[in-house]
Amino acid sequence: MVLMRDEIFNKIKETLSSALGIDRAEIHPDASLVKDLGAESIDFIDIIFRLEKTFDIKIPSGELFPGNILDDDRFVRDGKVTAEGLAELKLKIPYLDIGEFSKDPQVSKLAEFFTVQMIVNYICDRISNRAKAN
Repeated sequence: MVLMRDEIFNKIKETLSSALGIDRAEIHPDASLVKDLGAESIDFIDIIFRLEKTFDIKIPSGELFPGNILDDDRFVRDGKVTAEGLAELKLKIPYLDIGEFSKDPQVSKLAEFFTVQMIVNYICDRISNRAKAN
C-alpha cells in the first residue's frame, strides 16, 4: 500500500513530536527544524533513526542532511559554502530548498533551512520509488 502525502506528513509530525518532545500542533510544513522546532545537530541522528523505523526505509548518510559535504575544502571556504558546494548540495540533497540560503551561505546557518516539508518531500520520493520498484 502506498501512503498518501497527508498520511506521510502526519507520520512525520508524530516522529518529530516524539524525537523533539514538542506538541504536534507546532509542526507545520514550513517549520524549520532548528529555528522553529528547536532541533539540535544530535537530534538529526534520532530523527533519521525514527524515520527509518516509521517508514521501513534505510536513509544513507548524507542523503537527507548534508553529512560530510561541509567538511570538504572544495565546498566550504572561510565559513561559507562555495558555489561548487551549493551545486553539490543541490545534487546530493535535492529536497533542500537552498534559494534563500545561497544569498548568504554561512555554514553555521545551513541547518536553519532544514524544514518539515524537506523531510516530507524526501520520504514521499523514497516511498514512490520503492513502490515503482515492486
